[in-house]
Amino acid sequence: MAIDVRQIGGAFLTLSMFAMLGNMIKKDHFSNSTPALEVQFSNASNPLEDARYTTKKLLTKGKEPENLWGISAPALNPCWEEKDTESMDKNEGFVSFVLSNGPSYHLSQVADAVVVAKYLGATLILPQIKGSSEDENSKFEQIYEPEKFMDSLSGVVKVARQVPNNKIARKTAVVRIPHRVTQEYIAENVELLFRKKRSIVLSIFFPSIDMKIKKGSKPDIESVRCLGMYGALEFQPQIRRVGDKMLKKLRDAEDGSARHFVAVDLRMDILLQRGCENIDGSLRSGTKKCFGAQDVGIFLRKVGFQEDTPLYLTESTWHENLNSLKDIFPNVYTKENIMPSNEKMKFFHSGKTEFERALDFYICSYSDVFVPAIS
Repeated sequence: MAIDVRQIGGAFLTLSMFAMLGNMIKKDHFSNSTPALEVQFSNASNPLEDARYTTKKLLTKGKEPENLWGISAPALNPCWEEKDTESMDKNEGFVSFVLSNGPSYHLSQVADAVVVAKYLGATLILPQIKGSSEDENSKFEQIYEPEKFMDSLSGVVKVARQVPNNKIARKTAVVRIPHRVTQEYIAENVELLFRKKRSIVLSIFFPSIDMKIKKGSKPDIESVRCLGMYGALEFQPQIRRVGDKMLKKLRDAEDGSARHFVAVDLRMDILLQRGCENIDGSLRSGTKKCFGAQDVGIFLRKVGFQEDTPLYLTESTWHENLNSLKDIFPNVYTKENIMPSNEKMKFFHSGKTEFERALDFYICSYSDVFVPAIS
């Protein structure tokens, strides 16, 4: 999947990042050398109904700050120098699990399932993908490469496509485990039931977002977790092919030169679901801090991104509340704009949001800058 772990980690820092963003916008906590925006409020009779910043003009174009597009980073270390393989002739049972909430969560869910299966000496069952409704459920092979999944885990855990024994399958028990499950937790809360049933389904919950290695965690289990998170999943070829075509449109400038682009995880439907009214401006709904399209635009300009910078949004189709962002950055794109027309029926009008999520994840992973705008 060619994913930079720092971008994946960035997706889990949304809440703290945008709390900081709010303070920066509120306090004008930016260098004087960054571009300034002159804004004026709407003259609407009721600002709560129509409180919209309108960009009057850019007072200074400004110079793009040095290292705005990042600096060269050291190469990432492999999960291990030599894969810790062992004989797996004996099978103690089966561990099943389900992928849900999109690819950014799938990585963690796979990692936890691999750790549990490794500890128990169990065969891992190829997961199904749960959508937002039963109609949107997908088979693993519709989104990911099953052969890549099984080959990457070869010698670490056994992988099967399904539980082969119907008698065992009927005895399957559901076990809740926390994200970044530890060996101690497995020993105390999972192992006894597994030995009794020989088949369990993991229900993975996320009590907190913490990418740090837990104190006392053994290096060998962290190597297994690393492999599960960064080595097991690869999008199926058609998703990669369509994603590459979309990336080409984002990167190709009119003069034929290559250009950088910024990916922003900004979806109006999610903000509306969370009670963020008037999200086109900078209003807050109750005690929630809702950062809308305009907040993102002002933030990016003040950081130093020039107005001709291409932005990719994870919003699928254009929403009127995005207009204020387009006033600041004219080159704003959604999947609707840059997806090849002959691919839209499968990936855009299929009714399966997992295809759209996969493309968003793929494009965001290859972006030069990623901005998580949903907490």
